Amino acid sequence: MRQLLRDSGHLIRPALVLLAGLAAFLLIRNALIPKAFGKYGHYDAAALTAIRQHAIAYAGQDTCVMCHDDEAKTRASGKHAQVACEACHGPQAAHANADDPSAHKPALPDVANLCRRCHEKDAAKPAGFPQVVTAEHSGGALCTDCHQPHNPHL
Repeated sequence: MRQLLRDSGHLIRPALVLLAGLAAFLLIRNALIPKAFGKYGHYDAAALTAIRQHAIAYAGQDTCVMCHDDEAKTRASGKHAQVACEACHGPQAAHANADDPSAHKPALPDVANLCRRCHEKDAAKPAGFPQVVTAEHSGGALCTDCHQPHNPHL
């Protein structure tokens, strides 16, 4: 038996190191991963409490359409029909939920950068998606000089 242990020592030592490493990994993992992780999917369920403490920033498409019916109709008939209002105008819950919405009037978007965000030429975008090289396309004019943002046909 002693001969067997002495001859297999080169196998036992790495096995013990591997087991020690595995034990250390499991202890560290147990200490770092929250207990509620994975309860409702692949995230920390306890984070829901922290998330609920943040104020709601986005009003939602339906809320915008209730007051801005004309803009919604124009947008619905155009190429931006599937783009949510707050994708361009930013979070508007403060404006939509205020007693006096004019007190929280949203600033007009910076169209020079806003349009470029989606429409700047990029080989990774689908071929049928409207793309332009903004430096060459407009000669320095703003997109809104030629295009109506809610329905951008020329």
